[in-house]
Amino acid sequence: MFSWLGTDDRRRKDPEVFQTVSDGLKKLYKTKLLPLEEHYKFHEFHSPALEDADFDNKPMVLLVGQYSTGKTTFIRYLLEQDFPGMRIGPEPTTDSFIAVMQGDVEGIIPGNALVVDPKKPFRKLNAFGNAFLNRFVCAQLPNPVLDSISVIDTPGILSGEKQRISRGYDFAAVLEWFAERVDRIILLFDAHKLDISDEFSEVIKALKNHEDKMRVVLNKADQIETQQLMRVYGALMWSLGKIVNTPEVIRVYIGSFWSHPLLIPDNRKLFEAEEQDLFRDIQSLPRNAALRKLNDLIKRARLAKVHAYIISSLKKEMPSMFGKDNKKKELVNNLGDIYARIEREHQISPGDFPNLRKMQDQLQAQDFSKFQPLKSKLLETVEDMLANDIAQLMVLVRQEESQRPTQMVKGGAFEGTLHGPFGHGYGEGAGEGIDDAEWVVARDKPMYDEIFYTLSPVDGKITGANAKKEMVRSKLPNTVLGKIWKLADIDKDGMLDDEEFALANHLIKVKLEGHELPNELPSHLLPPSKRKITE
Repeated sequence: MFSWLGTDDRRRKDPEVFQTVSDGLKKLYKTKLLPLEEHYKFHEFHSPALEDADFDNKPMVLLVGQYSTGKTTFIRYLLEQDFPGMRIGPEPTTDSFIAVMQGDVEGIIPGNALVVDPKKPFRKLNAFGNAFLNRFVCAQLPNPVLDSISVIDTPGILSGEKQRISRGYDFAAVLEWFAERVDRIILLFDAHKLDISDEFSEVIKALKNHEDKMRVVLNKADQIETQQLMRVYGALMWSLGKIVNTPEVIRVYIGSFWSHPLLIPDNRKLFEAEEQDLFRDIQSLPRNAALRKLNDLIKRARLAKVHAYIISSLKKEMPSMFGKDNKKKELVNNLGDIYARIEREHQISPGDFPNLRKMQDQLQAQDFSKFQPLKSKLLETVEDMLANDIAQLMVLVRQEESQRPTQMVKGGAFEGTLHGPFGHGYGEGAGEGIDDAEWVVARDKPMYDEIFYTLSPVDGKITGANAKKEMVRSKLPNTVLGKIWKLADIDKDGMLDDEEFALANHLIKVKLEGHELPNELPSHLLPPSKRKITE
């Protein structure tokens, strides 16, 4: 009897059941977060409503930088082919936003047609008007890289006199819209032009809430000497530190991302290592895409909650009859105090609040009498989503990741260094001598033998205690020496013969030269007399 009285409570305690992460995100957004956003006009202040395409689309990479920093060339380097609408030059050539996406045939879709396609995640860009849509296209082409990711090329950010000419649309706002939806933001700098213009500074500040997605590339680094490169790198970090007000340092990749010969090859190894690090970061995007979308939904839900508290507080303070205009001005001017009160009353972190000045500007054009009072049920629904449903989706994310562990970007420049002698680190460190007919350790074995016979071998072997006395002279930590011992003691008898001792010293040399030790001994490092044991 009266069982319906407890249905809401039971519904809150039992989290939703989802088949996939994507379906779960769509359902949670539409049924639990969207009603809160609509009730408090969230979309007029912050971000348009999300659509199915926002949850289904491939990971996207956004390239941002001043003109002639190599953004379009970087895309050309990744794809290893030209794409429709591509223009490269020292002057500001790319004057449009170009979404480079997978397609069966090469072609360009203009902006106005793009924003009415329900399968593309760009429908809400319609709000920026024709001035922007005339400068927005989608370049489609068949390419294996684009099977896994899409890339957004942007107009070069202007400097000096050029930046005073209006673009006709809010450039920073468009970039902020993309930043909310992409998986990675790459800021490109030219090693010759480090000056950060006013427009570029404004753009970086607009990306402030997305530092976790940001990476910095110092491009064209092969055109300057090592000493100058150190100074340029230091100057870049100093400039970024003034704009991005976070204690953490943004990851900067140094290199020359085009397919031409290096002008100054002195730092070739550094560039190769940096390129591999950046490629690994980009290649991991498909595997981490579901987690990124889940993270963005959580951030959006937290902002929507705070927004609801702000709007309902303003509604509560408004008089019902007279003096509305004066009260509105007073509330806008004292918005900082309202933030502080909400922070205290609801235990909300200061980092969850929207930018104060921007919020004050937006409130000027709003009719406060149309704001809604606090509706606890909507907020409780979102709280329930964050507390219960998100936890279940996290489990589902890990399950999907484990089922698709090899999901990564392939093709284009990513294939060039995967296999063969041009793979990063091939023939170096533990890989030295991989193609040699003779055992690479034999080169230095006479020197190691002299040490071996001073350590009192018995029946051609030295004990672990005697080997330790010699190995600790390398000053490597015991954890590293323990790993070297495990790799070198091939027959696992707790002693080393002359070949095993030479191998141990070779691995010590590898580590002292700054290379990583292998987890398992490569076949080319096996002593000749031990190769039958392992077969």
